[in-house]
Amino acid sequence: MAKAQFHKNQRVYVKPVGTWALIEHVVPHWAKGLDEPIRVHYDVGLGREFAAEELLSEEPMSENGQASAHEWRVVRARNKWQPAEDCARHPVPGTYPVVVTSDAEWGGWRVPGAEYDLDPLKVEEQARLIASAPLLASFASGLVDWARKSGEDMPNALVELAHSAHDILAHVKGQT
Repeated sequence: MAKAQFHKNQRVYVKPVGTWALIEHVVPHWAKGLDEPIRVHYDVGLGREFAAEELLSEEPMSENGQASAHEWRVVRARNKWQPAEDCARHPVPGTYPVVVTSDAEWGGWRVPGAEYDLDPLKVEEQARLIASAPLLASFASGLVDWARKSGEDMPNALVELAHSAHDILAHVKGQT
């Protein structure tokens, strides 16, 4: 049994063709005596019907037009400059962390091999911190917004934290 994964007029990326298209028709294929279609194909106006596996949905954008923060993640890349036996003290021998900041697996932050070899635990922590930066910024922004709405009802320690969060966000956005 199959269920439609996309809907009419949805923008999708057609992998075999390498282009974006709108779904013109959802085409279910029925079998006699069944309540649901056995498979669903999609007509995107490119001369043939495509299966769901051949299509990718468009990722929703955040309010500022950037890709959503959950896309920042740490992946492992193969360590090309040392064999795994020579780096047994590394947290994951034979690999190093790469922070991917887009939907492509190659975009983002990397550390030079020599620097990673000097202190791999420090670099691993830095990678996790960088990957968490959008979530931390969102948290800081929420704290500042909450502080603005709370007015005078906040303890002094929270007021100081909100001011620090505001200053950090201003620095990140280049407003200082």
